[in-house]
Amino acid sequence: MPPGLIALALGGFGIGLTEFLIAGLLPQVASSFAVSEAAAGRLISGYALSVAVGAIALTAMTARLPRKQVLVGLMALFVIGNLLSAVAPNYPVMMLGRIVAALCHGSFFGIGSLVARGLVAPERKSRAVAAMFAGLTLANVLGVPFGALVGERWGWRSAFWAVTAIGVLALAGIAALVPTSAGGSGAAGQPSPTARDGAAPAPRPRLHAFRSAQVWLTLTATALGYGGMFGAFSYIAYTFTEVSGFSAPDVAWLLMVYGVGLVVGNVVGGRAADRDRDRALVLALLGLTVTLTLFGLLAASAPASVVLVFLMGLTGFAAVPGMITRVTDHAHGAALAASANVSASNVGNALGAWLGGLALSAGLGYRAPLFVGAGIVAVAAAVMAIAARTARASGVGREIP
Repeated sequence: MPPGLIALALGGFGIGLTEFLIAGLLPQVASSFAVSEAAAGRLISGYALSVAVGAIALTAMTARLPRKQVLVGLMALFVIGNLLSAVAPNYPVMMLGRIVAALCHGSFFGIGSLVARGLVAPERKSRAVAAMFAGLTLANVLGVPFGALVGERWGWRSAFWAVTAIGVLALAGIAALVPTSAGGSGAAGQPSPTARDGAAPAPRPRLHAFRSAQVWLTLTATALGYGGMFGAFSYIAYTFTEVSGFSAPDVAWLLMVYGVGLVVGNVVGGRAADRDRDRALVLALLGLTVTLTLFGLLAASAPASVVLVFLMGLTGFAAVPGMITRVTDHAHGAALAASANVSASNVGNALGAWLGGLALSAGLGYRAPLFVGAGIVAVAAAVMAIAARTARASGVGREIP
């Protein structure tokens, strides 16, 4: 693994921790600022909305700058945001810190994925993206327990100090280890050639990427795929305790099982995408559809639930590396499209959670979000199959290095 990829993965790990650890700290934060649980919960939703906005806005604003320089700037923004959270004297400052930290999230993964693929040979690009996302998946496993453990021992502010330190290390690592030429600049709208390539890419307008039907199909499949998985995941704790018969303390280790599935799915998905990307994406989405359906049917069985929540994480994240390289290939390497993919996933998360909540409100029971999620992902699989078929038919499926 190129050293620059390790630095990018560390940045992804820090960003992932910021996103997830707050869930284990909400009671302490609410008590510290004397606000309600609902107000504390808005520190999570405010972060998610800022990710969706920042992914597009910051990528567009920095489109003509060298991508390494942008990544260093984004990590600096991340450090500032977490530092604000660590020292926040009141709730508004805490929210400001969360928003500032979140603004870099989508752009970091969007631009970072282009830089990551520029560090390796073309036939390993999806694996390179998976390596960068390994930090995020690991944070999903460790984020909530890390926040709860550190917060309980040293107070909730210590968790944000720790994440700030990780951000500083990642910033230094990116500055020192990522080659200046990796990913080039956004001015051309394409990633620069790797060490194995020769000619420079032809210039393209920033919005040229969104003229491609393949880009829109991929973004749609991303939103629906994420939406189905997180629509089910948002209410999985209730499924475990009210249907599967687990106790509330069991939920923590069950979520870690899910997180391990994410890590495995990230690795498997990256390798599979480098062999036959479109086929791998369709199979991953179909696998997630089947998994969620079986989970809904077998949720009353505790052993089956453990196996299926692992498979839910595996099949759910297996499509991520391939989706990112697919959207950037069909967008001719435009960073804006890569960041739009992150925004699409966050829009999907909100849509899935909303539809799952509607099913619960309708009195359909705690299995319902699983079936709703399966239906959404089935549509994603159909969209991806259409995208693959039309790409082959029109001959636009050629990948860029």
